[in-house]
Amino acid sequence: MLYAQVHLTLPAWVHERIDAAATYPGDEDKVALAIELARINVEAASGGPFGAAVFDPQHRIVSVGVNRVVPQNASLAHAENMAFLLAQQRLQAFRINDRYDGPVTLATSAQPCCQCYGATVWAGVDRLLIGARAEDVMELTEFDEGPLPADWIGELEKRGIEVVRDIRREQARAVLRAYGEHGGQRY
Repeated sequence: MLYAQVHLTLPAWVHERIDAAATYPGDEDKVALAIELARINVEAASGGPFGAAVFDPQHRIVSVGVNRVVPQNASLAHAENMAFLLAQQRLQAFRINDRYDGPVTLATSAQPCCQCYGATVWAGVDRLLIGARAEDVMELTEFDEGPLPADWIGELEKRGIEVVRDIRREQARAVLRAYGEHGGQRY
């Protein structure tokens, strides 16, 4: 039998621990949420050390995502992709920013890998906020972030996506370090 449906879910703790009505006015606030998602995901053993959140122009959460690759048996279930998919389904739009008058922001605990970079190009976000860098991920864990264009930031900016890096980088690195030091499974 061929499967004709995909079913991906976030862990139950997301509903218990994240205030969906809260606003996150600053870039630091947005990335702090992404890092907190990553930290809880590791502590709860519900996926890998990555978190992401999509915010509307009024700084409210549209969706959140955490890494769910191993628990969901889906290599595409990275935090950014989960956040994109949930926002797109919620809004019934494959380009998230088509539903808003103002910038849509993706905040990530770590720089998108090659897969999530590609998804960022097409998902419909205007701003990308990043905690840890790819080299932090590869230094502190066993993850391979894959190849990116040499000027990946320039390529995003050519497409109208502003990139801001190193927001709360040390906090993001701490989550990756804890995961790596405790022999985290390859979620």
